[in-house]
Amino acid sequence: MRRIIIDTDPGQDDAIAIMLALAAPGLDILGLVSVAGNVSVAQTTANACRVLELAGRRDIRVYAGCTRPLRRTPITAAHVHGRTGMDGPDLPEPTLRAQPQHGVDFLIETIRAHPPGEITLVTLGPMTNLAVALAKAPDIAARLGRVVSMGGAYSECGNITPSAEFNMFADPDAADIVLRSGVALTLVPLDVTHRFLISARRLAQLRAMPGQCAQAAAAMLGFSERFDLAKYGWDGAPLHDPCTIGWLLAPELFGGREVNVSVEVSSPLMQGATAVDWWQVTDRPPNALFLRDVDDDGLWNLLLEHLARLP
Repeated sequence: MRRIIIDTDPGQDDAIAIMLALAAPGLDILGLVSVAGNVSVAQTTANACRVLELAGRRDIRVYAGCTRPLRRTPITAAHVHGRTGMDGPDLPEPTLRAQPQHGVDFLIETIRAHPPGEITLVTLGPMTNLAVALAKAPDIAARLGRVVSMGGAYSECGNITPSAEFNMFADPDAADIVLRSGVALTLVPLDVTHRFLISARRLAQLRAMPGQCAQAAAAMLGFSERFDLAKYGWDGAPLHDPCTIGWLLAPELFGGREVNVSVEVSSPLMQGATAVDWWQVTDRPPNALFLRDVDDDGLWNLLLEHLARLP
């Protein structure tokens, strides 16, 4: 049993990643920590509670995390995800409430309370919470088993600016702290997520499933794809965050390389851009497993199989 904490800013794709994790018998979710990203932290916290209630998992606790980036002006992706961040389905106000403990303190306390290497942290949004936790408690870097993060890009450049992926751009200073921390890190970048497209055929498969979670997921994707289809002109919209949980469950579906990854924090034009030393042209040591390939059919089948287990 792999014990995980999910750090998230739901987001339709975050919601589906959480559902995938909830349906996986080999994952023990110790808690959800919200962060400001796609929308405000108040909204991402409420959205995390909504997803847990939808899936009938009120036993999992939610902790509100950081309300803004470390030193940048906050941005959101409401232009993609809608006012609530999870526009599409008509979900009721959650009755589940976040715990009073701050999400950063929950991270530190939980990582310290478990044997070294036992906890995997999955970050689906900006890395602000983890960066603050590492600053407050540097010892947790050696105690984390692995961090799996959706973020960055190599050949795909950027999706919020010409050079940067959204999570990195929203808080590049936090990402820089994590990349320099020495934690075991897997990065799931746009190079992978732009290959995991939800075509009309795949969306129809999801809509044909009976469960309320699958129906909510279909409604979410039906909303968010409007922006991406117009933006990219592809046969389907990319589904980003579930790729992180997919890698945990079936790493054989992915391909990548241990490389050095740095993030730009100074240049106005390149803020949040990731410099990926794919060809090892520098002497900087590898600090991340950077994924670039995915068996998208295999990942889609995995997602459908798991969503079918949920109510």
